[in-house]
Amino acid sequence: MKIASIKGFSDILPEEVGAWQQVESVAREVFKVYNFAEIRVPIVEKTELFSRSIGETTDIVEKEMYTFDDRDGRSAESSEATKLTLRPEGTAGVVRAYVEAEMYKSEPARKLYYMGPMFRRERPQKGRMRQFHQIGAEALGRADPFIDAEILLLLGDFFRALDLTDLSLELNSLGDGECRPRYRDELLAFLKAREESLCGNCRRRIDRNPLRALDCKEPGCIVATKDAPSILNALCVPCRMHFDIVQKLLAETGVRYRLNARMVRGLDYYCRTTFEWTTTQLGSQSAVAAGGRYDGLVEQLGGPPIPGVGFAMGVERLTMLLKMHEQAIPPRPDLYLAWIGDKARSWAFPMAHRLRQRNLVVEMEGESRSLKSQMRRADKFRATAVLIVGDDELARGEGVLRDMASKRQENIKLVNVEAELSARKAS
Repeated sequence: MKIASIKGFSDILPEEVGAWQQVESVAREVFKVYNFAEIRVPIVEKTELFSRSIGETTDIVEKEMYTFDDRDGRSAESSEATKLTLRPEGTAGVVRAYVEAEMYKSEPARKLYYMGPMFRRERPQKGRMRQFHQIGAEALGRADPFIDAEILLLLGDFFRALDLTDLSLELNSLGDGECRPRYRDELLAFLKAREESLCGNCRRRIDRNPLRALDCKEPGCIVATKDAPSILNALCVPCRMHFDIVQKLLAETGVRYRLNARMVRGLDYYCRTTFEWTTTQLGSQSAVAAGGRYDGLVEQLGGPPIPGVGFAMGVERLTMLLKMHEQAIPPRPDLYLAWIGDKARSWAFPMAHRLRQRNLVVEMEGESRSLKSQMRRADKFRATAVLIVGDDELARGEGVLRDMASKRQENIKLVNVEAELSARKAS
């Protein structure tokens, strides 16, 4: 019986993995120069972690999480089974680990990054799956606007390193506990006057989270909220100063951006600086990376009042952009070792091993094939070069090295050939 994969869960095939590895390796290099350290957290957490941090009224918590009962576990408060959830995002788990390990006691300011799969039961579409992958970073313990700008510079450097130069940065501030409640009341009054024009979702949660109406993609809601009051006009003095400095730092470092007062992000923990890097090349799924400041989250999850700012970016969308720009580098062997004859095969097998020990990617056949067939195989593998060794070449102590791009051939001494080929790759 043929068994298909689950809807919304896809395989990453060998032909695609090269692009994924490229994104991940570039991310690691950029994170390193910004002094971020990797953290790895579980893909399963207690459900309350996400309902408390993300927000009960968000689409993620209300209808998109994969939640189930722990078969053996029981909560301390009741005899009911503990609810567990496949992580729908990375920030909550990183902050939980920061609090649980009491990292703040030795050094409150931590810069952490993560990579891995996330899970949301939403409608699969271009660039969005039910199992998807994110690379994210969290800077904890700093409230200054310089770290906000540093996060944005990091992302800009990452995109440039991938040669993705057509992305746009959108920037907003959501204020804080001082100014946002006043803006919330102003917005709520505006929405109540237009409640009949809003979609069912926005009407249902209008009292609990009116800001979500600004983020709604329903055409009726977009029209109804077109003239909504701007949160940028409601910021208190500290929030305004913080946001002005972020913008000043971006201007000083040549980062272009556009203010977008309607961008509220989908998670409840955000405050002050919020942002999205977007593209016009992936249809409605325009956000490639997004994030912002979440100064109350550490305290909300049981830690001290420590601020934080971070982001996450979708690996699927990044690899799609790389393929569209033909910038994904597929893996290819450095050398295809073509052998003709039994003696040549006996020489070639241990030689391939010695070359691999020198970090050369080597491919060779195990069964006897004609030279023409082996050259076709080398072409199919897209090998950089082919070393041809037959019994006659072994007797002379020389092989034939063919450059597959230029088609030039030269004789090469087989004595210390591994050192010679290794040096050629390095140069």
